[in-house]
Amino acid sequence: MLTAASARRTLLLVPVLLLLASCSGLKFVPEGERLYTGSKVTIKPPADEKTVNNQSALQTELESVVGPKPNTSLLGMRPKLYFWHMGVGKKKGLGKFFADKFGEPPIYLSQAKPAAVRDLLVNRQHNNGFFNGRASFEVKKEEKTASIDYTALPGQVYRYTQVNFPQGDSLVRAAIRNTQGESLVKVGDAYNLATLTNERVRIDAKLKEQGYYYFAPDYLVFKVDSTLDHKATVDVRLKNSAPPKALRPYWLDQVKLNTSYVLTDTTMRNPLLFRGYQYFPDEEMFRAKAITRATFLYPDSVYRRRRRDQTLSRLMSLGTFRFVEIRFKPAVAGDTTVTVPADAVPGTNRSVGLRHRLDAEVLMTQLKKKSLRAEVQLTTKTNGFTGPALKVTFRNRSALRGAEQLLINGIASTETQTGGGNGALGLTSFEYGVNAQLLIPRLVTPNLPLLDVNLPNSDFQPRTKIEVGVRAVTRANYFSQNFFNVNYGYTWKTKITNEQELRPIDITYVQFTPTKAFTKILDTPEKSFLKSAFQQQFVLASSYRYTYNQQSLEQRRQQIYFSGQVEGSGNLAQGLATSLKTPKGSSGGNTLLGQEYSQYLKLDLEVREYYRISPDPASGNRIVARLLAGIGNPYGNSRVLPYPKQYGIGGPNSVRAFAARGIGPGTYVPDTPDQTANQFYDQVGDIRLEGNLEYRQDLFPYVKGAVFVDAGNIWLVNPDPGRPGGDFKANTFLNQLAVGAGAGIRIDVQFFVIRFDYALPLRAPAGTPENKAGRLNLAIGYPF
Repeated sequence: MLTAASARRTLLLVPVLLLLASCSGLKFVPEGERLYTGSKVTIKPPADEKTVNNQSALQTELESVVGPKPNTSLLGMRPKLYFWHMGVGKKKGLGKFFADKFGEPPIYLSQAKPAAVRDLLVNRQHNNGFFNGRASFEVKKEEKTASIDYTALPGQVYRYTQVNFPQGDSLVRAAIRNTQGESLVKVGDAYNLATLTNERVRIDAKLKEQGYYYFAPDYLVFKVDSTLDHKATVDVRLKNSAPPKALRPYWLDQVKLNTSYVLTDTTMRNPLLFRGYQYFPDEEMFRAKAITRATFLYPDSVYRRRRRDQTLSRLMSLGTFRFVEIRFKPAVAGDTTVTVPADAVPGTNRSVGLRHRLDAEVLMTQLKKKSLRAEVQLTTKTNGFTGPALKVTFRNRSALRGAEQLLINGIASTETQTGGGNGALGLTSFEYGVNAQLLIPRLVTPNLPLLDVNLPNSDFQPRTKIEVGVRAVTRANYFSQNFFNVNYGYTWKTKITNEQELRPIDITYVQFTPTKAFTKILDTPEKSFLKSAFQQQFVLASSYRYTYNQQSLEQRRQQIYFSGQVEGSGNLAQGLATSLKTPKGSSGGNTLLGQEYSQYLKLDLEVREYYRISPDPASGNRIVARLLAGIGNPYGNSRVLPYPKQYGIGGPNSVRAFAARGIGPGTYVPDTPDQTANQFYDQVGDIRLEGNLEYRQDLFPYVKGAVFVDAGNIWLVNPDPGRPGGDFKANTFLNQLAVGAGAGIRIDVQFFVIRFDYALPLRAPAGTPENKAGRLNLAIGYPF
């Protein structure tokens, strides 16, 4: 018997089914047509073989020529086709809007052209060495739809039995012949047209490094003889139509450096002659030495494309030029005669020949030397603090006439920890500061035994960085700190993926002024470690960081990021304090300049993997994973790390289901009102382990979605009675990881990203979370 509730459900189901039926799009198919639903390609190997040569790649290439692409379908429904028909015959209105926004036109069988596709399948088999390859097709028709099955019969592949490079005594033939050792075409390999195309490009690139400026890949041709049974010989030849200038190497004659080029510049000026270069206009803006240091085109040297590219990259990375262009033309002075050594021409003592010449002109368009910029920012930090900031930056792009960049930054900000939920009081921060950076475009250091400080084979300009700064930070109701810092270091890259940074000098001195309320907290016995962390903030550190980053290789589907840093502090200070026999400090530690200093060794590692789901480089659909690990070991003069060097975990860029510094250390959980009120300062540690896994999906233009899982915790190296359960133990640490999961929306407009992430706690370090409420994180930029 049909109940009233069942009847209502049935009535509701009817329009839904009708809508689904209409979404199939079949009712719109005109008489005599069928909706094309797609094709498949089957490769049939010869009867005596289970597979064909490189079958997976061949399958992909054959499928790439099959078309057209059928209408989007999901479980038999074609909503985009339905939306398209809503706008048919309409020039405006809601139907036209839906058609333009969400629809796609129907694809019919008559558009498939299977005979043409069959010919393409045969062609692609030939390109892959299957010279006897054939193809066929079968159209499978239904009442309103049709599909096509293609079958490829490649037969046996043809392989190279002989590869011959040009013979003869001419310079260009000898140069081509000398590249054969690195050839992509090898005896025993299957014939492949793409490989032959790449071989032409490879030979051209080699010749470009030997002076053949006018040579081009099109001047090479491959003669393939496939008359033998499944065997092929290939001859690499020069085209007879290649112009004479392409067949001879060139040397550079004059190299002109114009540092103030503009399109309307027609002024003729006498150049400054410097180390063989003609330098324009004068040294008022840049000393000639600074520009020639970044120039790798040398007068009276063989033309090399690698040196041209290196010069462009180095000059642009100075940060002082808007554009850099290099032009080559036949030398004004003409070609020159040279004496060829005796061993170059057998049977003679010497020979007089021509050396063909090019002039090079390096044209540099300057950026403004000085600039002043003011920014109003919304700052979000890894410790969960967010708030507005005003930043003013003065920049001088050639402060010492050597392309040194001087930056003076002033900043004022107020921040409050966002997200709530950790019970902390007074977590409002005010910050004011100024710092100056001098970036010198070279490594200011003596020559080193294992490193040429000029990095002659690198495309990237090395830098020496000198920085001094002061800033005042106030945590309302708790304390104020004045930071004074000086650092000196180097950064350099040998490849686009590799970067290294060495800071031999990194000094930080902090004046710490607590409020009476915070002093009372620090003086309690259980806060002895916290008191030491705040007081020992005279840090004389050195550090080294290595970064390997494949994210600049946009064509790669899998990209790896690795960063490792080691930092040590206090050894030099310890040596000075011991030799000078300085007095002990109030807490019993050695002092330097009347201040106790920190001693520690700290190691940080970060690994990320980005895997793009789609082969399309523009796709944002990817799986991203990150692993963070760090350990800091205080020793000697310190029993705890300085507070700024300790680890915190949680917040919008960490384990997002928990507040910033709302996890750990270990299984420690604040339970008294005092602990809860001050947990932001207590929940830090010396060891960190964190992992994140996130799937990112393109949703709409400028809008992306994500689902994620985060896990991590921090621990103490030394037990702290005030934070029981906080020390690291090898047999239990994995069971103490906090775990959270959630989803998010990102608004990505290229130059900035606004991120909303909502996360739920799944596990706390001590087990089931006491508070299972979700957390909304608002942040700027991606979490990693």
